[in-house]
Amino acid sequence: MVTPGPDMMFVLANAARYGTRAGTVAALGVAAGEMVHVAAVVCGLAALVSASPVLFNAIRWAGAAYLIVLGIRALRGTGTPTATEPQHPGGTGRSFVRGLVTNLLDPKMILFSVAFLPQFVDPSAGNATAQLVLLGALFVAVQLTVDIALGAGAGRLAGRLADGRWSRRINRICAVAFVALGIRLASNG
Repeated sequence: MVTPGPDMMFVLANAARYGTRAGTVAALGVAAGEMVHVAAVVCGLAALVSASPVLFNAIRWAGAAYLIVLGIRALRGTGTPTATEPQHPGGTGRSFVRGLVTNLLDPKMILFSVAFLPQFVDPSAGNATAQLVLLGALFVAVQLTVDIALGAGAGRLAGRLADGRWSRRINRICAVAFVALGIRLASNG
C-alpha cells in the first residue's frame, strides 16, 4: 500500500504534471479499479483468473504494455505542462479512466485481492460475503486516502517547482518509472 507500484506512480505522475485535482481524480480511478477487484473476489472471478496461467499472463502482458506506452507517450511529450495548468488534455476524466485501467491491468492486484482479503474472513462470524465486502471497502478507503494524500503532496510540490526545467525533469522521471514498472511487470513471470 505504501510501496510505490503502478497505481501510486500514476497518481503521483498526474499530480506532479497536472496538479492536485488531476492526482485526486487519478486516485479515484484507481479506487474504482480496486472496487472491481473486490467485486471479483466476492464473485469468485479473481480466483479463476489467478488459477488460469494463460488468462493471468494475458492480463500481466497487457498491463506491462499499457505502462510502457504511458511512459513512452510521456517521454515523447513536450514536458512543459506544469502543476499550475487548469487541466490536462482530455480533462480530468482521462486521469480517472487511466487510473482505472492501470489498476485493472495490474495482475498483482488480482493476486493481492485473492490472497489477502479471504485470509481475514472468519466463517464463525457470519456471512463470508458480507465480511469480504466490508474488508474490501476498508482496503479501498485506506488506499484512496493514501493515494489522495500523496497526490496532494506531489501536486503542491510540483506547483512550487513550476518552471519548465523542473516540469520536464519530473515528466521524464515519471516516464522512465512507468517504462521500468512495465518492464518489471513483464519480466516477473
